[in-house]
Amino acid sequence: MPAKFVVVLGSLMSGLGKGIVTSSILKILDLYGYSALPVKFDGYLNYDCGTMNPYRHGEVFVLDDKSEVDMDFGMYQRFLGKGMTGDLSITGGKLFSHIINKERRGDYLGEDVQIIPHMTNEIISRLENIAKSKKLDVLVIEVGGAVGDIENSYFIEAMRQLALKHKVVFVNLTYVPTLDVVGEQKTKPAQLGFRTIMQLGIMPDFMVCRTTEPLGEKAREKLSLFTNITKERVIDDSDSFTIYQAPLHFMEQGFDKLLVKDLELNGDRLNKAKLNEWKRMVGKIVNPKYSVNVAIVGKYTKLRDSYISVKESLLHAGAATDTRVNIKWVESSDLENKDELKQLKGMDGVIVPGGFGKRGIEGMINSIRYARENRRAYLGLCLGMQLMAVEYARNACHLEGANSTEFVKDAREKIIYLLPSQKGVRKKGGTMRLGAWKCRIVDKNSAVYKAYKKNVIDERHRHRYEFNNKYLDIVRKNGLKVPAFTMDGKLVEFIEWTDGFGIGTQAHPELKSTLETPAPVFVSFVDAARRLAQERM
Repeated sequence: MPAKFVVVLGSLMSGLGKGIVTSSILKILDLYGYSALPVKFDGYLNYDCGTMNPYRHGEVFVLDDKSEVDMDFGMYQRFLGKGMTGDLSITGGKLFSHIINKERRGDYLGEDVQIIPHMTNEIISRLENIAKSKKLDVLVIEVGGAVGDIENSYFIEAMRQLALKHKVVFVNLTYVPTLDVVGEQKTKPAQLGFRTIMQLGIMPDFMVCRTTEPLGEKAREKLSLFTNITKERVIDDSDSFTIYQAPLHFMEQGFDKLLVKDLELNGDRLNKAKLNEWKRMVGKIVNPKYSVNVAIVGKYTKLRDSYISVKESLLHAGAATDTRVNIKWVESSDLENKDELKQLKGMDGVIVPGGFGKRGIEGMINSIRYARENRRAYLGLCLGMQLMAVEYARNACHLEGANSTEFVKDAREKIIYLLPSQKGVRKKGGTMRLGAWKCRIVDKNSAVYKAYKKNVIDERHRHRYEFNNKYLDIVRKNGLKVPAFTMDGKLVEFIEWTDGFGIGTQAHPELKSTLETPAPVFVSFVDAARRLAQERM
């Protein structure tokens, strides 16, 4: 059976949640037993997301195969529970690079190379090859940005042409605002956005409406009337307690049955056991038994999407431990003033996530010391592990001038230094230690082993700097555990405190966490924070 396609388009504005809608569609198809994967198109001319500032684009998500992709891939993975590959990420930079390389090679000899048909043909060919090579029933395509953006116009044209060859279902995500002045939902913007899509030769099969309150019947009727979509195809996507309720909410409206029917698939394959398990886990998020307070001390906290995988991993771990995790976002630069450490009072745990650059580093170190000396659970991720080592070297081992050469090149005590493999690297994109790497846990009495319950694990990485093994003996003599190394024994992968719960990992375990399989180290962290909180009561 040839693959079918679903295309998710956003109108009016970006940031409405196309990633959540796409992920919900993937989850629904999975519940029906169909093989489905996503493709994400982003119009920027960067080759990938690796060199992009988190403040502008949100988190850089890393796949097992070392690809640095859009943060929406994290959302897809968290709903679908499947690993993905870099070819599912299509950017303007990749497409234009490929077309120009083909032209220089002479593949188009004698032709005027143009957006149509050369670029659109290339896009369609890529999508067909992905669907075929991965043996998919359905390929779900999310088009980044909003309809009307010049950056995605050629890709949308390719989607129109794709529908001439294959079965394609179009889903339009739009916005229905509620004006406080009049107190009613206004549908005119959504109508105009829909007409913009129709002007491009595409007739959406569904309109998904982002709203703050549930979509009213009057608004639904008006949208149906002015867009030629029947009422049952106007889908409410109002605010909910958790994003993991979205596929359930869509199914309550009959979206799943209509979607499967439109794709000409068998609608009698719903796996009710799998559906009930998803409902059970969502219930753990909505109505937990316990509660803890956790501070995330980071450099990019003004844009929460910079740490979305950390945030979601805490939610997954909370569901696994029947615990609501209340997150307090703390800008690390503020904590360079030690008086501001009062922001951490009342916290049961502290997390320092990954990041690059010198800004706010001393504030992170101060927060780590606060957690260690005040018996708060601590989890350090990548940079958070490196600074955990620096803090311990300074304050427990009394090594004056301990630092990372990323911040002080001629540091007196180079606790963290540039990986030898990185010394000759000049290009910034795709050159870090990236992707999934295995490591060996050598201490069965460690908190790390208790979390993972096995000797060999693999987690995803994204870093250039590493613990300096010259200092292994001195930190160990002063009570720091070093329970895990790379398979060749050369690089430190985990460190932990002997007194109290404190784990630092050079990896990014948040990049593999899902609701069904939460990251083990996050589960241990949340459980430890809960136990420490109960001890202090």
